[in-house]
Amino acid sequence: MPVATINDRVVNVDDEGFLTDYDDWDEDLAKVLASQIGIALTEDHWKAIHFLRRDYKETGETATLRRVTTVAGIPTKDLFTLFPKKPAKKMAYIAGLPKPRGCV
Repeated sequence: MPVATINDRVVNVDDEGFLTDYDDWDEDLAKVLASQIGIALTEDHWKAIHFLRRDYKETGETATLRRVTTVAGIPTKDLFTLFPKKPAKKMAYIAGLPKPRGCV
């Protein structure tokens, strides 16, 4: 399994750079991951990220964009504003979760 050094921390990642160990993640790491893809986290970002983390712990899968919209109640349009272009993939990356199924 590949590893990466992010902000002086060694973390387990997959071939695309997504964290593979749920417990490697914390909010400080999320801020660094977000900055690497040009996102400055706000309270609205955290709402989506914390939902993804809770949902993953309950279901064992990274929530799709549709699930975030319907279960967390965050409109799709808002997700595209917060996480431009590929919101599901970017949310999962920042949340330290595997890429959602169906993301290319």
